[in-house]
Amino acid sequence: MLRYVDSKKMGRADHGWLNSHFHFSFDQYYNPKNMQFGALRVLNDDTVQPGEGFGTHPHRDMEIISYVVDGELTHADSMKNEETLTRGMAQYMSAGTGVRHSEYNKGGGILRFLQIWILPDAEGYRPNYGSVRFEFAEREGKWLSIAARNGDEKSSAPIRVHADINMQATFLRDGESATLKVAPGRQAYIVLIEGNADIGGVKLTERDALEVIGEDVVITPDGLAHVLAIEMAQA
Repeated sequence: MLRYVDSKKMGRADHGWLNSHFHFSFDQYYNPKNMQFGALRVLNDDTVQPGEGFGTHPHRDMEIISYVVDGELTHADSMKNEETLTRGMAQYMSAGTGVRHSEYNKGGGILRFLQIWILPDAEGYRPNYGSVRFEFAEREGKWLSIAARNGDEKSSAPIRVHADINMQATFLRDGESATLKVAPGRQAYIVLIEGNADIGGVKLTERDALEVIGEDVVITPDGLAHVLAIEMAQA
């Protein structure tokens, strides 16, 4: 089963310094029929103006992954981690019993990143932070494994989370394609970050998404397609 998610119909917020597309209910956008997709609770496509950002704030019992699309994302947290990530890089924070952090655009250009929250398989984990400085070429013409469940020996993903998910990204050009395998009893949420593509026979444009349940889909770009996929246990 496939369900198209039109970016033009997503929740939106424009605060001047921050412009967001909400894939699921978040902040002032509330839709009781659109709270989550399996373990995926939040997916915000955020653009942040230079010198602006999210001040220090708390989280708990959530697995949080940030995927940088463009610009510079500077993270600081109560575990004394501080670093800046750029295009194609990813960071992970297991909020567990509680952590405070901030996210700022300290660069000179626009920051765009995907803020992804995954529901953990249990509460009370010890807080943890990590990042991976992927080279962008690692996803060109193929899938790059980004995150997977702790203990999943079949995955090469360097980020490990407390949830049964597999997060991958690819960047395809004309003449290339990629297949996302979604077995029976599994589901996936696919985001077209940049470009245009046909995914499983459905036409998507930039920022659109596709829900997939229990079937494989082929991704074929129209020009180029930068895609993020989160595959998980079916809810």
